[in-house]
Amino acid sequence: VVRESTEGLFSARLRPPDPASGCVEDVLRITRVGAERVIRAAFRQALRRRKKLTLVDKANVLPSMAFFRQVFLEIAEEFPQVTAECLYVDAAALFLVLQPERFDVIVTENMFGDILSDLAAGLVGGMGMAPSADIGERHAVFQPAHGSAPDIAGQGIANPVAAILSAAMMLDWLGENGAADKIRLAVRSALRQRAVRTPDLGGQCRTASMTDAILSELK
Repeated sequence: VVRESTEGLFSARLRPPDPASGCVEDVLRITRVGAERVIRAAFRQALRRRKKLTLVDKANVLPSMAFFRQVFLEIAEEFPQVTAECLYVDAAALFLVLQPERFDVIVTENMFGDILSDLAAGLVGGMGMAPSADIGERHAVFQPAHGSAPDIAGQGIANPVAAILSAAMMLDWLGENGAADKIRLAVRSALRQRAVRTPDLGGQCRTASMTDAILSELK
């Protein structure tokens, strides 16, 4: 799930509300520069994967989303190798549950992406399995999608997979694709062992032992 984290509805959080007026409004901000940047990034990601990209929006209701879709369709012409489709967000949520295999890369507005990325994480085992990245033009930050999880800090039960896969994403960004692939393969191989499960996955593995199991598969 690829989203533009500096625009969309969440950009309104920087505007101070005035509840005393009896009306509070949020602005859904879409700029051509921001839309082109995130959409091109999503197409490049799709090229490295199964060559399918789905735009998720609400273009049938919101003019800002109709503009986002227009930019998407323009840029799609630059990437004829990629199958591009558009879905409204309500339909996308339905199909993610019923037919998750139809998706590869999703690009969407900030708030929709925030919601759908958690739904997608649920499809693969939960937030402990979900890596994430905030990528700028020159710099990037990589971290588990669940953040620091302070509620389970120090208990030794955290699922390390999201952090490990975030490191793989970082290696991809640095151009070390071979090393990234080896890490992902090690995670996949370790998870084939039913005993390698932390509590969030229904097992009893500790963080350290699950990490050791993944390291033992790293070749």
